[in-house]
Amino acid sequence: MHPLSPALHGAKSLVVVIAGLSWSTLSRVGFGWFALLVTVFVLGATVLSVVSWWNTGYHLVGRELRVYEGLLWRRTRAIPLERLQAVEVVRPLLAQLTGLAELRLEVVGGGKTEAPLAYLSVAEATALRQRLLAVAGRAPTPAATEPGVPAAPGTPVAPAPAGRRLHVVRNQDLLVSQLLTPQAFLLPVGVVFVGAQFLSEGSWSFIAVASTLTAMAGVVLQPVRRVLDDWSFRLDRDDGTLRVHNGLLETRVQTVPLHRVQTVRATWPLLWRMKGWLRLRLEVAGYSAGEPDDRNRPDRLLPVGDAGTGAMVVAEVLPGVRLDELPGTPPPSRARWLRPLSRKVVGAGLDERVFVARSGLLTRQLTLVPYARIQSVRVTQGPAQRLLRLATVHADTAGGAGAAAVDRDLADAWELAAELTERSRA
Repeated sequence: MHPLSPALHGAKSLVVVIAGLSWSTLSRVGFGWFALLVTVFVLGATVLSVVSWWNTGYHLVGRELRVYEGLLWRRTRAIPLERLQAVEVVRPLLAQLTGLAELRLEVVGGGKTEAPLAYLSVAEATALRQRLLAVAGRAPTPAATEPGVPAAPGTPVAPAPAGRRLHVVRNQDLLVSQLLTPQAFLLPVGVVFVGAQFLSEGSWSFIAVASTLTAMAGVVLQPVRRVLDDWSFRLDRDDGTLRVHNGLLETRVQTVPLHRVQTVRATWPLLWRMKGWLRLRLEVAGYSAGEPDDRNRPDRLLPVGDAGTGAMVVAEVLPGVRLDELPGTPPPSRARWLRPLSRKVVGAGLDERVFVARSGLLTRQLTLVPYARIQSVRVTQGPAQRLLRLATVHADTAGGAGAAAVDRDLADAWELAAELTERSRA
């Protein structure tokens, strides 16, 4: 790894140490002892970071990437590159300030991001990404280093990309979209409620104020993080791959081979529908189930856009699929006993190339599964469904989520399952 890697890892440890000691320790032991404790912990963390850096490395052997780490307990991970799903170049804030980057690999069947190589120079990370994709047999057009960041001295710079720009999201639309969320609308109500409590009880203690601000920050944090994560979002295409660029404090460059896309999901939040906006996510094997934190899932396809943009992006990812002309039939009328409000908005259909499933009442969702990506087909029945002669048909994918046609007529459900099986084989 880059020689500055221990410094960046040590800086992370410093924040954890100070947060762990807390201000209560400072009030008990005094500033001198507190500074001594912090110094000891920082030195210890720095030594451990240097030792870890010295014993960590990677080696490309044939069609395998081998990652070595550990001092007392040595561990070698061999990652077959034919199972490579996508490669990300991630640049947290400290990495941007020092001109470094982190390389993350997504492998089919992986429970989480495999072998994060932290940290490399931007030029080295970009070159290694190209080389891994080339060895895996799906190299995109060589990409240049990130704009505004000089290459490391002596490192050959790849030629400029010959890709095609698909779309750039306006930051203004991104900000407005996050203002049209329940968190943004409920925040003023929360402020008024908390203020009324303080005025009525006369309690202005530090603990009460701090706990209230912490709770409010938790409400605001999600839309703020989405804005920071999707800032300057742009989508490019290079032959058979997609390149996604996004992020403000932490920039990401994700490369996804199109033939690895398992599903595409379009979402229309309630407040977005008055502006005709939607959000697109893609599912790649190993992402959704492996990363519980939404920020760590590199599945963004379009954070916000109008219907025309959404249709264009879907047509690029799934050629021949038109977002505005997809079939779909609702469940039979007797399903109203199970879905009194949402029966007319859920549905399913078979397009020429994809399986279509609709769901959601307030937040509407459309899931597209290419037939070739279906791993298994299931027909399930709950007790109430058996009484009403209904069933749900699931089309499972390697990504984990798939799609489901809910509350179908029992005979239609078995017919749909047989048709899905036949089309996936074909």
